[in-house]
Amino acid sequence: MSEDGLYSVNTIFSETAGVAGNLLAFVLFVSPIPTFRRIIRNQSTEQFSGLPYVYALLNCLICLWYGVPIVSSGIILIFTVNSVGAVFQLVYIVIFIRYADKGRKIKMLGLLVAIFSVFGIVVFLSLRVFQPPNRQLFVGYLSVFSLISMFASPLFVINLVVRTKSVEYMPFYLSLATFLMSAAFFVYGLLKHDAFVSIVQFLQFTVCQWEKEKVLSGFCFRSSNPECPRFANKGDACFRMVLDF
Repeated sequence: MSEDGLYSVNTIFSETAGVAGNLLAFVLFVSPIPTFRRIIRNQSTEQFSGLPYVYALLNCLICLWYGVPIVSSGIILIFTVNSVGAVFQLVYIVIFIRYADKGRKIKMLGLLVAIFSVFGIVVFLSLRVFQPPNRQLFVGYLSVFSLISMFASPLFVINLVVRTKSVEYMPFYLSLATFLMSAAFFVYGLLKHDAFVSIVQFLQFTVCQWEKEKVLSGFCFRSSNPECPRFANKGDACFRMVLDF
């Protein structure tokens, strides 16, 4: 096969993986809707944490900046997926603040201001201090750090899961969606020869796998559990969850 032919095949596969990642990410972004319907209906954030949404917003802002052509070339799908994600996370945070108690409301507002301040500093430094290719390296390392923070943030709810003996607040289905999205963007990063995208997705993949194993190994309720009548005659694992991100 000619060099042009190989380039075309690589482009087709990379763009297909990128589009698949975008579609899976959209599923990920809308997954908290049931949680926020519950919050709006009860007019309370209950024990749900707002931290994952804050981490997600910071990650989306930094990663969309990483995907901008003046920072990185040829990965526009990273920009599109994170632009959409930033809008969703901002809406979720606004709703969370609206129904949170006074203490959590002040905390979330402070974090929101901090997030946009950090993003502003990142944009300023990357444009004024760094020139290509160092600009890509600077934003790339920051994106790795922010992604690790975002996908490690569900670990904060594990203590709550252990304390309540319930996986209601554990984002299992979210972890599954993230698992699939990570695989798609990992392939996208490999084919685009972008080490930051590939490494980040591998780390993300690993965290999600650990989260699923944690839930499956520790909180599978068999037929003896009276709280799982739907699986009483099947002996299957039962999970009663609210999607949270």
